[in-house]
Amino acid sequence: MTNSKSLIAYFSRKGYNYVGGRIVNLPIGNTEVIAKKIQELTGSDMFHIETVESYPEDYTEKTNVAQEEKRENARPELTETVDDMDSYDVIYIGYPNWWGTMPMAVFTFLESYDFSGKTIIPYCTHEGSGMGHSERDIREHCPNAKVLSGLSIRGDSVGRAGNDVANWLKTKKN
Repeated sequence: MTNSKSLIAYFSRKGYNYVGGRIVNLPIGNTEVIAKKIQELTGSDMFHIETVESYPEDYTEKTNVAQEEKRENARPELTETVDDMDSYDVIYIGYPNWWGTMPMAVFTFLESYDFSGKTIIPYCTHEGSGMGHSERDIREHCPNAKVLSGLSIRGDSVGRAGNDVANWLKTKKN
């Protein structure tokens, strides 16, 4: 991916999250931690996918809203758009695994742009469910993009995932 312009688009939730078997209050969401590691290693631009309507602070309430959004195949409105998506060749897309796939806000993001001819490199944070079926979902929503294999990182290990991220990125450079 050398000499191509890249963007890290990520959805991350700080605050109360399930990490390592318990609810903890995170000052920075796990997916954002990984986004920053990718940025350090690639120099990519960053874009935080955020919804107009905030999710509840309470973890259980948030998971209930997320489950309802998935059941309804909702497309939450986003606060911002990427100014010049056409200028990017490579999109690193990051998200927590919610109910076996990406949060519905990431579906909104993917459906907001034409990714034809672009390379999408997904990564997710999770607490045991890995990538779920998110890679398949990305391929279905972006059929004219090249979707590379993703990286999944357990939420309780994001702080020490630097080598894993670096090694994974090395495999994406060809």
